[in-house]
Amino acid sequence: MKKTLKTAPAVFAVGDNYQIIVPVKCETVMWVKVGNKCFYDESNGILRSAKKIHKMLVPIEILDKECCYTVCYRRVIKRKAYFSLTHSVEEVSFNFKNVQGDVIRAYHIADAHNMIKEPVKCAEKFSREIGKIDFLILNGDVPEDSDSIKNFDTIYEIISQITKGEIPVVFSRGNHDTRGVFAENIAEYTPCENGNSYFTFKIGNVWGLVLDCGEDKPDTNKEYGNMVACSFFREKQTQFLENLAETGEQQFYGENIEHKIIIAHNPFTRRYPEPFNIEEETFTRWAKILKEKIKPELMICGHIHKFSVDMPGCENDAFGQPCPIVVGSQVDKRKKYFAGSGFVFNKDNIEIIFNDEEKIIEKKILKK
Repeated sequence: MKKTLKTAPAVFAVGDNYQIIVPVKCETVMWVKVGNKCFYDESNGILRSAKKIHKMLVPIEILDKECCYTVCYRRVIKRKAYFSLTHSVEEVSFNFKNVQGDVIRAYHIADAHNMIKEPVKCAEKFSREIGKIDFLILNGDVPEDSDSIKNFDTIYEIISQITKGEIPVVFSRGNHDTRGVFAENIAEYTPCENGNSYFTFKIGNVWGLVLDCGEDKPDTNKEYGNMVACSFFREKQTQFLENLAETGEQQFYGENIEHKIIIAHNPFTRRYPEPFNIEEETFTRWAKILKEKIKPELMICGHIHKFSVDMPGCENDAFGQPCPIVVGSQVDKRKKYFAGSGFVFNKDNIEIIFNDEEKIIEKKILKK
């Protein structure tokens, strides 16, 4: 395994599926086996081998039932039009946790900016002090940027060390992830639904919505060098939100849903100074749809590099918060300091725990 797989698999929750993504060191074809069924990384029936990452979609209900999966792969010797040469099938199996019960623990990491050791130690501290993590949230700017494929390794190293391929992950893109020559390949290297970096998910009794604000300055800003169309991207996302609000009630008001959360890198209901004061009308629209139709109880964000719990109507609420907003990362890149946040979803409340690798910094409780 070590000579082929870079890390343990990452099992991302997206829509009705888990997307099992595995980075590799050499050319391979790959599939996963769950029970007696196989799910392939394929394109219209052709196994992929040219990419250094593999993505297999498995329906949530199937993996949750089996609680284990096997990654199967062949290393490619030479791919040819006729009689391609490969090594024998190799396999490695992983247990998987079907998240159940009235108490669910999640750990949140945002703005790691290529730090690996520091956020991993924070998650380990939370697990020792509060309890084992049921799912992991990576909420943007985990790599420094997308200017090198190596930066994507940061995502998978953090996931591998914390989850070991055994618990689900929710991933959200940040504004730094939009920068660099490989930014256009984000849909290949991270979980998306129909190529989009915004989607719904469900883990246990927690239903969630991932939103993506894109860049944090106007598209015309010189920093982007004419390489972004984020305003158009946000227009499409507004349509997605409106459609979800009108047709998706069976999702967010469905059976066994106890908690509804929003994951977004940028706390978009804040008003920022120039040149960051963009799309105020759009973000007001998003907040209104969420508040009136979806009615989440919590939004989890990063981006500003300091902890905050903002209640609706507070001084940071410029566009009508739909719910309390927790900014759950505190970062000093120069000092290589990182602190993250954990969440305990109970039947009657949500506990919020801010911590670094050495101590619990603060605890708060949001009652339902």
